[in-house]
Parts: sequence; structure tokens; C-alpha cells
Amino acid sequence: MRNDIPELQRRIYGGDTQAFKELYDCCCTPLLQLATAIVRNREMAEEIVADVFIAIWKKRESLCQTNNLKWYLYAATRNISLNYLRKYAPQKTQLLDESYSPEYEVSPEAQLISNDMIRHINRAINELPPQCRLIFKLVKEDGLKYREVALLLNISIKTVENQVGIALKKLTKMKAILIASLPGAQ
Repeated sequence: MRNDIPELQRRIYGGDTQAFKELYDCCCTPLLQLATAIVRNREMAEEIVADVFIAIWKKRESLCQTNNLKWYLYAATRNISLNYLRKYAPQKTQLLDESYSPEYEVSPEAQLISNDMIRHINRAINELPPQCRLIFKLVKEDGLKYREVALLLNISIKTVENQVGIALKKLTKMKAILIASLPGAQ
């Protein structure tokens, strides 16, 4: 997510549809990943994220009262997803398609790594258990604080710390294996 969300928030409050589109473009993918992780149904997750953005636009006049719009978007996505589960889960929820895996953006530093290494790293991330992968993504890619992730997922901060630690250990192990396999490595 972008760092200029407060500026977009200000512009949306003023009715700027271009700012609303920019907010949607930068936040849709992470929110879709969160909703999909909760409801385990891609189509429903898309509807949930659409509902979140519709609510934002309808309530744009009250956006000035929201201190952290990024946190608000995550919390709204979580709440609507959980409401969906309470209402529809017994009848309609499908198992998460095993072929679905979230897209992970590559940081500028990672662009220096070969495509082969990136493929291995992404595979290692995708092989993490679902909750561990979601927590890792929220902390390391979306920049949420441990406390925010704990509140969002209704788990303890210690669980967040442990899951991030597990993910980092697995990724560090993968990194060591990759470095050892590079040509010229002893």
C-alpha cells in the first residue's frame, strides 16, 4: 500500500473520484488477499472488497474522523468477511482453491536477485501454512504493526511474533540453500 493514503483520504473527503480510484488501485489486492484468506472463496472476497469501497465512498463525508484509513480498510474487510462467514459459511463456503496463491510484489532490493531466486522465495512463501503466510504478508509486505495484525485477526501479539519468526526461519533457510547453490559458492 502507498504512503500517501492520508492525502487520498483528504481528496476523497472532498469528492475526488480520481483519488478514490487511486485508493482502490493501491489497496484492492491486499484487501482481496485478506478477504480470500478469511472466506476461502475468491468471488465472495471480490464482493466483500467491493462492498468495503462502496461503503468508503458513501461515507466519504465522515472520512475526516478516521485517523488511519489503511487500518480502517483492513478492519472493514475483516468485519464484512466474518459477517459473511456467520451468515453463509454453512451453506456456501468452498475450500480455498489450492491453485490460488496471492501475488507478492518484489521490493527494489529483491529486483537485484535473479528470477530463479525470486521464484524459489515466492515458492517458499506460498508453502508457508495459510495463517503464517497471511500474517507474514500483513506484517512484511503491507507494513502493519504486530498489534494491528493481532487485532485484525483476533489473535495474540505473541502469536503474530511467533508466526513471523517461523516464516523468517523458513525463508532464511531457503536463502542459505540458494546461496550455497550459486555458481562459485564454496
